[in-house]
Amino acid sequence: MTVIPAKFAKTTGLALFAAALLSAAPVRAEATEVGFSELRIANGQEKPLVVGVWYPTAAPAQDHPLGAYVQTVAPSAPVAGEHLPLIVMSHGNGGNYQNNYDTALALAKAGFVAVAVSHTGDTHEDQSRAVYVMDRPQHMHRLIDYMLSEWPDHTRLDAGRVGVFGFSIGGFTALVAVGGIPDLSFTEAHAKAHPEYYDAQVAKRSGASPEALAMLRSKLPASTWVHDSRIKAAVVAAPALGYTFGREGMKDVTVPVQLWRAAEDHILPHPDYAEAVRIALPAPPEYHVVDNADHFDFLAPCTDMLRQVAPMICVSRSGFDRTRFHQTFNAEVVRFFQETLKVK
Repeated sequence: MTVIPAKFAKTTGLALFAAALLSAAPVRAEATEVGFSELRIANGQEKPLVVGVWYPTAAPAQDHPLGAYVQTVAPSAPVAGEHLPLIVMSHGNGGNYQNNYDTALALAKAGFVAVAVSHTGDTHEDQSRAVYVMDRPQHMHRLIDYMLSEWPDHTRLDAGRVGVFGFSIGGFTALVAVGGIPDLSFTEAHAKAHPEYYDAQVAKRSGASPEALAMLRSKLPASTWVHDSRIKAAVVAAPALGYTFGREGMKDVTVPVQLWRAAEDHILPHPDYAEAVRIALPAPPEYHVVDNADHFDFLAPCTDMLRQVAPMICVSRSGFDRTRFHQTFNAEVVRFFQETLKVK
């Protein structure tokens, strides 16, 4: 287990970040910038999936708005490089594909194609299917299908080097995608014991029907949960519903996992979430505990606009520098995927 100190040495974070970028240079030798596009992907009878795609490019980049953020990208620019590894990304409850854009940028700078999805029915605008957590791994499976066979530049991707990144309920999504089978029947007793916890509150305020809530609290057939054997590595930050897996539910997770926990997470408090996942995984993960961090510190650093519209996700504990932490966090995510997906 690595404990990340609360006060981050700026030079150390930048050095790690630079090393991560340089080590991936052969994958994207001709690329110096990041291209970006927003797409809508057909998803059967359901609404199209809205996704953001970040990728290496040689085109010049400039500052462009991305919702409440500003990112330095070359919109719709040509993709640079061949045999590019792919990382699919899953956001937390009530979020969207933009929430970890800085991590996606870091991955693209390092020669990866990073694609993040807005989970239909569990975004800020639409919470109609927030309790239907089984939708999310299906979205990731569809996303990988699209990127490897339908994306206009799919021939530039390496289908043998696919990773997944997930935060909060996105971390749960990632764990299911790599083989985890949760037992949601544990959620009823957990909600009664901890009614103030965020996951109990999500179910209460979702407006879901009694039938939907009963489903959420039942042991669903294993076939409910969509796995994707194409995923070879997973980064999981502050996973929601971690206690629902147990060793039996995690026995088929064989890919390497980098697991992150915020030491002062008030949304998903220790030890029922990240720690429960750590204990349940059949092989020890690369485990990082971030001192003095809270749950939302894994999200991209906030802008003034975001602080006005979503102040809850922008508040960090006294002495914690989210911007400096993300230099280290992003570098560690890049390094892990480089090592586990064998990106030289």
